[in-house]
Amino acid sequence: MRPTVLVLASTYPRWANDPEPAFVHELSRRLARDHEVIAVVPDAPGADPSGDLDGVHVVRYRYAPRAWQTLVNDGGIATHLRRSPWKWLLVPGFVLGQYLAARRVLKRHRVTVIHAHWIIPQGWLARWLARPARIPVLVTSHGGDLFGFRGRLLTRVKRSVAAACSRMTVVSDAMRKEAIRLGLRPPSLTVLPMGVDLQRRYVPDPSVPRSADELLFVGRLVPKKGLPLLLNALPAVLARRPAASLTIAGFGPERADLEAQASRLGVAHAVRFLGAVPQDRLPDLYRRASLFVAPFVRDESGNQEGLPVVLMEAIGCGCPAIVGDVAGLDDLLGGHAAYVTVNPRDRDALAEAILDALDQPGLALARAVAIRGAVAEKVDWDVIAQGYRRELQACMANLGELRP
Repeated sequence: MRPTVLVLASTYPRWANDPEPAFVHELSRRLARDHEVIAVVPDAPGADPSGDLDGVHVVRYRYAPRAWQTLVNDGGIATHLRRSPWKWLLVPGFVLGQYLAARRVLKRHRVTVIHAHWIIPQGWLARWLARPARIPVLVTSHGGDLFGFRGRLLTRVKRSVAAACSRMTVVSDAMRKEAIRLGLRPPSLTVLPMGVDLQRRYVPDPSVPRSADELLFVGRLVPKKGLPLLLNALPAVLARRPAASLTIAGFGPERADLEAQASRLGVAHAVRFLGAVPQDRLPDLYRRASLFVAPFVRDESGNQEGLPVVLMEAIGCGCPAIVGDVAGLDDLLGGHAAYVTVNPRDRDALAEAILDALDQPGLALARAVAIRGAVAEKVDWDVIAQGYRRELQACMANLGELRP
């Protein structure tokens, strides 16, 4: 009999090829090759009903009248709570709904291990769900839950989750250091990022000509992505390269503010907002763009990227990149970080980095090829999924020791 993994998550595709980040599902469907995987995730307006998706049995729970289920999608929980304080009223139903749905799964299925994505609230829920039946728990932190949700009480919750789980993973070494700094002491703490399909989807295509002046941004329109800083740098870029343009593929609560900013700066004519883009259309954008620009920052709440999936996707397609220098990128870029990272809060430095890459396309492409070769064995989904299989097997064997 195959072991059964109960996955708890907040962000999850609402339907096949959903523009929302799909990394939890991408891992789950690979684990489903040799595990029974049941994912308990929040419902959303327009979402598919509960059922199978790529071999994963998805259980969608309701936490409010369906039209009000807006706590997760189009920006993420932290962003919604900050911009719309009334949505705190949705939190109790969100947490209780996931707990009850997961408990029903535990009663109907012989669950072998729980995989909780995010410390809060899923790791906290897993702690209470697992205790009666002594089920091992693997907790994976993706960044926002560790760097954000600050304060004495929430730090105590994080510590209690870490102490109660069987094993814990984080997606970058910077997160490992932050976890230790906060006093999180799980039995085992491993750096294991999410992956990217570098064999089939995110691959270069030499037959697609690259633009000479198209900048590309992909991601949610939320503060930690740093898009306002890119818009601030765009006038200086256009002053030297009038044909330059910026394509923005993404959605989120900041869109209206960003469009207004582009108008104030006089660059609206050079900026194109595509809105939500299905996952299968992203490779075409990465292959066509001159330069992928992602000015990541740590926002006012302390939230920042763990290890950005969109950067790994761009690299997979051989797209040159300039990114904000947030902690954790050295894990992915290694010695190449010095050539592609910049402080995006320095408007002139960001503009100059963009212009240097556009002015020397051959060098930029050569660096992109070198980075892809260096990271392929670190982040390809087949490699990452095997790492998570080992973590789950270790949980089931009740193994684990703290790694300093």
